[in-house]
Amino acid sequence: MSFSITFKKISSLLELIKFSHTIFSFPFAIMSAFIAAGGLPTLRQLILIVGALVMARSAAMSFNRIVDANYDIHNPRTAYRVELQRKIGKKSVWIFTLVCVILFFLFAGLLNRLALYMSPLAILIVFGYSFTKRFTDLSHFVLGLALALSPIGAWIGIQGKLGIIPFLLAFAVVLWTAGFDIIYACQDLEHDKKLGLHSLPKRIGPRWALMLSGILHIFMVLLLFVVPRYSNLGIIYSIGVCVTAALLFYEHLLVKPNDLSKINTAFFTVNGIISIGLMGVTLIDIFI
Repeated sequence: MSFSITFKKISSLLELIKFSHTIFSFPFAIMSAFIAAGGLPTLRQLILIVGALVMARSAAMSFNRIVDANYDIHNPRTAYRVELQRKIGKKSVWIFTLVCVILFFLFAGLLNRLALYMSPLAILIVFGYSFTKRFTDLSHFVLGLALALSPIGAWIGIQGKLGIIPFLLAFAVVLWTAGFDIIYACQDLEHDKKLGLHSLPKRIGPRWALMLSGILHIFMVLLLFVVPRYSNLGIIYSIGVCVTAALLFYEHLLVKPNDLSKINTAFFTVNGIISIGLMGVTLIDIFI
């Protein structure tokens, strides 16, 4: 196989799994790791945590593309995924998924025993999400749970035990992710109706779904304000949470029940700023 063909396959694979969307879970894992370490974790710990996160997410996304292909082909927004799979080859996507799972287990095991013991449960959850839209309107929360594993896993990777802070961060991630996924799902309303898939926008309508999304984000902010109570985080972190609240407010101003034209800005740009910004202020607060 020539270099150009290999490069094209790798590029297509990264596009297929939306590697850039790692931006949503990665910062919370880093936040959790630095809080757990009370400063700078070892380079080895950071490499293994980031590696485990990337492998778990990549495996979950490639698995999702395989099992959802029959649905994606009928949605104009996602039909390109099926075409990318054809270019890459379904067998290659399966091999990539398996390799990512094996590396995830390896990285978890190299961190500590609890991380290894918890890794099969993590894979079960992130793989299980792909089937939830077939039978429940609450798939948005399962996606949130899948992303929420990142701060818990990072904490375990550093301390080898559980604590209240990673669960506070995890619950915040669940609420945040479910909220923005509800917004994102509004654009697939007709597709979901046609194929019999489940979502909250389909169940309660876009207007009520967007209101629910806003409520979830309010509770997310409140949870983030609780974190300093159990850590050494202070004013800089709290200011960052206030900025997060303002950005979430702006996000909800962008999307209306009858106007979803700015949904990509609300989904990717604003939420990307939120996750990176929170990570940034957390690290600044830890080291100042």
